[in-house]
Amino acid sequence: MRIGRRQLLAGGGLLAAASMTGLARSATAQAAELKKFAIPPAIGRPERLARLARAQALMQANGIGAIIVESGASLDYFTGVQWWRSERLTGTVIPATGDPIIVTPFFEKPSIEESLGIPAEVRTWHEDVEPLKLVADFLRERGLASSPIGMEETNRFFILDKLNQHLPGARVVSANPVVRGCRMIKTAPELALMQAASDITLAAFAYTWPQLKAGMTVADIDAIIGQATRAMGGSYDGGLVLLGEGTAYPHGTRKPQVVERGINVLFDCGCDVRGYKSDISRSFVWGADPTPEQRKVWDQMARGQQIANQAAKVGAPAGSVDDAVRRAYESWGYGPGYKLPGLSHRTGHGIGMEGHEPINLVHGEMTALAPGMCFSNEPGIYLPGKFGIRLEDCFYMTAAGPKWFSVPPKSLEEPIGHSGVS
Repeated sequence: MRIGRRQLLAGGGLLAAASMTGLARSATAQAAELKKFAIPPAIGRPERLARLARAQALMQANGIGAIIVESGASLDYFTGVQWWRSERLTGTVIPATGDPIIVTPFFEKPSIEESLGIPAEVRTWHEDVEPLKLVADFLRERGLASSPIGMEETNRFFILDKLNQHLPGARVVSANPVVRGCRMIKTAPELALMQAASDITLAAFAYTWPQLKAGMTVADIDAIIGQATRAMGGSYDGGLVLLGEGTAYPHGTRKPQVVERGINVLFDCGCDVRGYKSDISRSFVWGADPTPEQRKVWDQMARGQQIANQAAKVGAPAGSVDDAVRRAYESWGYGPGYKLPGLSHRTGHGIGMEGHEPINLVHGEMTALAPGMCFSNEPGIYLPGKFGIRLEDCFYMTAAGPKWFSVPPKSLEEPIGHSGVS
């Protein structure tokens, strides 16, 4: 079972089960009756074949003979095989020309073939065989033993280590020009799935916010959001819900938190729709009028989002978006740089098949923004010991500039916002 940062740090999921109070029981039950969203089709064979063609063109352009990709989002992206990581290697070798192979344990072959979405030979290994020998043999067969071999950036060390043992002198390079070159640029079917995921998360927030009651815990609130998300068609593995002073720390606190009048409330949640993610944050004040300080910081943070949006121009370095926000914040007395009070984290991260994926909107990132790239926009403002405000909305780049998946709210009086397609 995977426990994400939200579950670990905010106390969601397993870690928070013991702190549920029952105050959410009715709202959670009602959420189960919410209407499902229309979900776009899953990624199909033609799309995956186009990905392979793009990957092979990038390999040839970068002088890479083949790439090795183990289980994870990139394996799913290229092959359709959805598999977990263990000590037993399941992965693909994609050559610059010709069909790939899938390497997997012998007893897993039928399961692998169920989800395989491309033409590929499945080569199996028994428990007493080193799977990287199969990889080395394939590279020799294709005449690639002396060519640069690209490693996907999340591959574990043992893959490189064992490959070097079975293919001495292997020239291993980064596969980033290929894998990032494909995955960072989303196609229309990918964007449609991300839009659906965003719409579901936003609707779950819209349902949950009016259900809050005094005394609710973060686990109560997370249960409502989770049930609403699942009822409307998204997969949910726990969100980040923060209350009061906990909102001053981007990933929360383990201290007990309950809803009370005038408290600052932060939702930071997402869901998965057919393998594609959403990530949205909203900040509220519950049960009382906002204080002047709460309103001021909320308004400043909302302005920070707009500054980031205006700075996101095709061809501009990704880091320039973060720089634009930070200049404004420093002029308002925050920082400087990443110091507190102010914005202690990057302005945004890449998103797609993973909630966080390359590249980031962070100082020093020189990758040029291009149509199809997708990011979060979340330049939060944090006042340690008091509270924090984070609004987070994701967007994708078009030739004309950024387009929101979810449109940020305009004020604390209307704190949800709306879908980018409505």
